[in-house]
Amino acid sequence: MSTTILSLGSNLGDREEHISRALSLLSEKAGILISVSKPYYSEAMGYVSKHEFCNVCAKYSTALKPLELLQVCQAIELEMGRVKDSKGYLSDRIIDIDILFFDDITLVSEELTIPHPRWSERPFVMRPLTELM
Repeated sequence: MSTTILSLGSNLGDREEHISRALSLLSEKAGILISVSKPYYSEAMGYVSKHEFCNVCAKYSTALKPLELLQVCQAIELEMGRVKDSKGYLSDRIIDIDILFFDDITLVSEELTIPHPRWSERPFVMRPLTELM
């Protein structure tokens, strides 16, 4: 089994409920939830939005490989109604799930980079992450 740390965020609708549902779906499809941070609330970063984000970090034990975990995360986002902007712009979202770390591996591929390339630049990741370390 591997250990992974994920970042989850939502800024539409019942944000806390969306995150709770995503955590449950991840437990069903990806592995065992070890711990989750308290929610951290912040304004959107990189674009303007009138909707505040709710973010958490979660630690899971998983038998999946990194790219398999990415596929599960993306499938959960779609299942929950996430719509990605076709031009790649940042936008409001029901749920966003990012893989921050996966064991102690470094991975750079077209689909996935681990550790997440901007994890240390984001207060909405850093604050919840400190609770899991």
